[in-house]
Amino acid sequence: MNLISRRGFLKSLSGTALGLASASALGARAPLLASPERKLSFYNLHTGESLDATYWAEGHYIPDVMAEVNHLLRDHRSDTSIAMDPRLFDMLHLLQQDLGIQKQFHVISGYRSPETNAKLRKQSSSVAKRSYHMLGKAIDIRLPGVPLKQLGSQARSLQVGGVGYYQRSNFIHVDVGPVRAWG
Repeated sequence: MNLISRRGFLKSLSGTALGLASASALGARAPLLASPERKLSFYNLHTGESLDATYWAEGHYIPDVMAEVNHLLRDHRSDTSIAMDPRLFDMLHLLQQDLGIQKQFHVISGYRSPETNAKLRKQSSSVAKRSYHMLGKAIDIRLPGVPLKQLGSQARSLQVGGVGYYQRSNFIHVDVGPVRAWG
């Protein structure tokens, strides 16, 4: 049985293969990624598109489903997409497992083209010049029925990437960059 550890998750950020560990190394986290399938549900607030996706099964990411998720998370301004980092989906899966719910993530922003990022950066100082959105390694979300503060706190507790809390804009940012938090 393949399981992802936090340490392996972070190690993989440097370009190495996705880190795998034994159940004993994961401790309480072991059951969270041990299921035979990993599912996520998304609703893109800008395009109105929804997707319920079993993105991982039988020990592998499912390429056709990953392509559908990539399309849903495209830059709606330029209608462009890239292959999103599958570790981002594993992070979202862990987040849902920790929260004990299987609700649809409302997506504010997934992939951003460099042009879109530059445009948004001119409008707001909170947009990073080298945003992980441009690399397919970040997503801005909310989860209906889950208070934003709780969602952000739970995401931070995972310690597997960056988490930004944007209370006034009503979303959190999660990415698979270095562990850090803001907002």
